[in-house]
Amino acid sequence: MEEVSSTYHEDHPFFSRGCCKSPAIDQEGHYTFRHGCAKLDVTDWMKDIPLPSGQQPFDCIEVRFKNNRKEFFNLSYPMVLHPGDIVAVEASPGHDLGIVTLAGEIVKLQMRKRRIDPQKAELKKIYRKARPVDIEKWISAVGAEYKTMNETREIATSLNLKMKINDVEYQGDGTKAIFYYTADERVDFRELIRKLAERFRIRVEMRQIGMRQEASRLGGVGSCGRELCCSTWLNSFSSVSTNAARTQQLSLNPQKLAGQCSKLKCCLNYEYLAYVDAMKKFPSNQVNLKTKKGEAIFQKSDVFRGLMWYSYLKDTSNLLAIPANRVQQIIDENARGILPEKLEDFAKKKEQKIDFENVVGQDDLTRFDNE
Repeated sequence: MEEVSSTYHEDHPFFSRGCCKSPAIDQEGHYTFRHGCAKLDVTDWMKDIPLPSGQQPFDCIEVRFKNNRKEFFNLSYPMVLHPGDIVAVEASPGHDLGIVTLAGEIVKLQMRKRRIDPQKAELKKIYRKARPVDIEKWISAVGAEYKTMNETREIATSLNLKMKINDVEYQGDGTKAIFYYTADERVDFRELIRKLAERFRIRVEMRQIGMRQEASRLGGVGSCGRELCCSTWLNSFSSVSTNAARTQQLSLNPQKLAGQCSKLKCCLNYEYLAYVDAMKKFPSNQVNLKTKKGEAIFQKSDVFRGLMWYSYLKDTSNLLAIPANRVQQIIDENARGILPEKLEDFAKKKEQKIDFENVVGQDDLTRFDNE
């Protein structure tokens, strides 16, 4: 069996679909599907659990298409399907081909996770298992995607359109294609659609995606040394604000905090709630600490070690690390008019403050907040 590739190659276009190999016309025993070869792969832990007596099998199936796009379909008539089967499904217009990823009761849980009610949702239908002629046409259509994408880029450039064509996804019957693009501003692509329809003799659908979605399609390696989260397992994008970086006491340097999509890294949200929860045990850092030696102001905090760093107003270069509970104790004593001798009596460690004001590469992170 051929090795799995995460990159698009003209000779093996099905690798870009997360397939372990190109499909064979005689599909039996030549599955394109293999667990672990596609992003968001799901293991059916319920497959060996028998149904209660008299209960009918669940009549919905999860089907995967290019770029791990998944949809749910109804069975048009009772049929037995397994992960890896290539099926012909209803499309608009015509029919499409996809790979079955889940069947049975586990699909019910997946639909519940995505808040889809099988009783109310208008699901499209699965027509049948793909026939050899269907697979042959599918292979031909998929093989044309790379060439179509390059020609579309040339046409868009000739029309002076400020847009980037990222990917092309042909429908299984070859009658329609989805063109994914990114653009910084609104684009009038009516002339482009007309030229594409004339050139390729297909129905054209233009679908705009964001910079994060583009990065997930292209893939890459992050500064952490691992493959990008968005191209391996992350399937939804939450907004990331600069407040997440500030809460985690990170250096506000866009060169380190921005990912390959030029947006703030999604991983800034991973531990954000843990920091927020830990910070609830900290007293307000807006209150200055008063001692007989002098008044001290807050400088920074070490959240998970429970330390708050202060310095005297008259000597801001020397920092004192004080446990958060002792800081609260000093604040309470100050409220009663009691002044401790000095902060050194409460400090666990000392250090020198580093001045980052003149460090090259500093930038204003607020420019990310409006993106």
